[in-house]
Amino acid sequence: MFCSKCGANVAEGVAFCGACGQPMVGFSVAQAATASVGGAVGVPKRAAVAYAGFWLRFVAFIIDAIVIGVAGWIITIPLVGAIGLRGVLGGRPPFMRPEDVFAMMGMFFWVIVARMVINWLYFALCESSAWQATLGKKALGLEVTDLAGSRISFGRATGRFFGKIISGMILMIGYIMAGFTEKKQALHDMMAGTLVIRKV
Repeated sequence: MFCSKCGANVAEGVAFCGACGQPMVGFSVAQAATASVGGAVGVPKRAAVAYAGFWLRFVAFIIDAIVIGVAGWIITIPLVGAIGLRGVLGGRPPFMRPEDVFAMMGMFFWVIVARMVINWLYFALCESSAWQATLGKKALGLEVTDLAGSRISFGRATGRFFGKIISGMILMIGYIMAGFTEKKQALHDMMAGTLVIRKV
């Protein structure tokens, strides 16, 4: 068949003329646009994506740290007040018996546990949700996916979260790897089989 605009010879089933770009007879402009992106008529257009590098992920982490910090203090302040540290922080140390010190240490232990649970649930629930992102990642247009680009499960998101402990234990090298690996994966991404992508 021939192009109606420039007369070039065009193979059957091709949406556009290779010479001038004219949509071919039998294709609507919308169908031709879809074919040019998806490769065939009827293939849905997909948003282009790219891997999220170290600095984008770092900014997202800062936003998430602020969100988690606020939630953590909402829990911590009442607990601190309950063990009598209001006076210590205000410069009026109360009389403390030895058993009060042990009670304080026990309370601090539970504060640490509570904050760890908050962090875990925040990251695992958000990244396995329909959002596929925490608030920080969402603000920057980032998503966490599996290697096929699909939404991850809560179990995989949990594994990814606890993998971050290992990424941090080795002098943060596990995090820094996101700046140098082919798919911008940190160590915990490699362990969990995940990617962090951004829509472009």
